[in-house]
Amino acid sequence: MRKETWLATLSYLSSILLLLSFLYWFLKNEGFNETTFLFGGMFTLLLAVGWGYIIASHLILPRKKTQEYLLDLTKNIIHELNIPLATIQANSSMVARKLEDEKLQKRLKRIEDATSRLRRLYEELVYVIKKEVHEIKKEVFDLKYLIEERTEIFKEQQRNPIILTLESFYVLTDKIGFEQMFDNLLVNAMKYSSKEMPIEIRLTNDTLKIIDRGIGMDETQIVKVFEHYYQGDIRQKGEGIGLALVKAFCDGEKITITINSQKDKGTEVILDLTKIIHTLL
Repeated sequence: MRKETWLATLSYLSSILLLLSFLYWFLKNEGFNETTFLFGGMFTLLLAVGWGYIIASHLILPRKKTQEYLLDLTKNIIHELNIPLATIQANSSMVARKLEDEKLQKRLKRIEDATSRLRRLYEELVYVIKKEVHEIKKEVFDLKYLIEERTEIFKEQQRNPIILTLESFYVLTDKIGFEQMFDNLLVNAMKYSSKEMPIEIRLTNDTLKIIDRGIGMDETQIVKVFEHYYQGDIRQKGEGIGLALVKAFCDGEKITITINSQKDKGTEVILDLTKIIHTLL
């Protein structure tokens, strides 16, 4: 798409230069006065409009139609994906209640975990498509309550202990996007920590921190951590896109994200929320 955009720009620029050259030649030969200027200017303008239309119809419009078709197709596929996902989750929960064989229970748990990851990917994809179709409305909300609500869901999974240090803090931002961004950071902290190690979440002084005592990263890994499909530890299950989505959201909302990490000691993710603060009147 970028190549085609540059090609269209250069083509149009070249055509404008040719038209200006024609206008200069015409005025030089016919003499410069009000009549010749208006005639030459109108003729040049009509040629510029015609050439612009040709460029748009042959280079830009076909690509736009293709993008619209793919977007519509993607939305339909995503809608259809929701049905089997819901069916798998509902039936696996029903089977789990009656299943007594320990080995089968473990296998069923793997299916449930995989379905949960697919559900998370599905929700993220739906959110991204909605953002492409129309602008997401920003909301004012207390971040403290959002974090308490999201962490309560993770506590029910009996994973890592979660330590909260939260102040009431109102922000103006895309609430759904913030939830997904926070969930990704928390899931990442848990994924690379043993189940016994606590995850600390601190919301103080216009800053949100998520701190784990997991495997940590070296400087090389920190540089790559926001790349699509990068995984710090290939032995861990995951899709490798979570932190790329986190970075995209933070950039869009002007939230500065910093990662401090040491190998085998843990990771600290710091979000500077200064730009999304909302002061209640």
